[in-house]
Amino acid sequence: MKLIFCIFLILCCDQLKFVLGLNNGLARTPPMGWLSWERFGCEQDCDVDPDNCIGERLLRRMADAMVSEGFRDVGYEYITVDDCWLASQRDSRGRVQPDAVRFPSGMKNLSDYIHSKGLKLGVYADVGRHTCAGFPGSQGYYELDAQTFADWGIDMVKFDGCNTDVAGLNYGYPTMGYYLNRTGRPILYSCEWPIYLRPVGVKPNYTAVAETCNIFRVYGDIYDSFQSIRSITGWYGDNEGDFASVAGPGNFNDPDELVIGDFGLSRDEERVQMGLWAMFAAPLLVSADLANMNSASKALLQHRGVLSINQDPLGIQGRRVINLYNQNFQIWTRPIVPIGSHAVAAIYFVMHGYPVHVTMPLCDLGLNATGGYNITEVFDGKYIGAFKSHQNFTFVVNPSGIYLLKAMIL
Repeated sequence: MKLIFCIFLILCCDQLKFVLGLNNGLARTPPMGWLSWERFGCEQDCDVDPDNCIGERLLRRMADAMVSEGFRDVGYEYITVDDCWLASQRDSRGRVQPDAVRFPSGMKNLSDYIHSKGLKLGVYADVGRHTCAGFPGSQGYYELDAQTFADWGIDMVKFDGCNTDVAGLNYGYPTMGYYLNRTGRPILYSCEWPIYLRPVGVKPNYTAVAETCNIFRVYGDIYDSFQSIRSITGWYGDNEGDFASVAGPGNFNDPDELVIGDFGLSRDEERVQMGLWAMFAAPLLVSADLANMNSASKALLQHRGVLSINQDPLGIQGRRVINLYNQNFQIWTRPIVPIGSHAVAAIYFVMHGYPVHVTMPLCDLGLNATGGYNITEVFDGKYIGAFKSHQNFTFVVNPSGIYLLKAMIL
């Protein structure tokens, strides 16, 4: 009997290793798309604000704009609704369902429309009993919800972590990932697992998270302010728990949405977020009105030079290498192709005064190739010149601004 039990345990453990590993072939580079939350929140009154309430009209409008405004052409593809899209009750078969008034065509028809545009549809769900806004959660329904999403043609699931405990988080996230994989449909799995562990004193196991999720939040919600971006940047720079080391093709840390094109950032501050999210190898999920965006913000979000850094196939997350003046001046580097090349970002977080002039050799940044580098400023596409690693290089950074360059190995 003891031998039979041991064989059974070994078989179960082997199966557990198989089912808990992410194996969907997605997110080989950071995903790009649109997400409703920061800009549109939980607005449900479509009588008062029909264009901006959480409903199929908004998602269709954003899908149309993603195509007509050129976002799809540069790689943006996911249209994802966050919390508040669900009906307050499951249907008679126990399945989640959309709010019938705000999604009158149903989710399958909506996904068909999104797919007809060459785009992908994402939905929000929660690991706990209820979503953060109080709608039905997936706890106790993981298999059913995963299959429901697959039947609708869903391409991404953002899985939040409200209304459960640590045991529920540690069980629910891998379990939902398993059932999503088992549907046979490639569904990008976006998790918020780590950010619900830290507040209760539990250190996230980032290796386990990366084995379960394609993208995963590592810090709290972003707000439409430069201070919020600075706070997230500080967390990424400190790299507590070394979450940077698990980032790579198939699984990326997520600093939350892009708020470029909203209301709170200046032109330079928008550049800071775009440049840093490229250095972070971060998912680019815009939370703004794509159909009513100023031309400068749109051009920035579609900047092919910056996107080439974000989408670099190595998938290596950038690291902070210089941090001075109470974190007001930072330099980040990120390895990119061809091997030996780097992206470099200098950020000046002071929001007043005058630009800062910086002179330093490239070797101070860890760029030590014997043949040197060709240097190009990214935002304006200006070629600066060829530099050896010991040569001084001078650049200027505006207040609340960024200087972003590519150093291509010679």
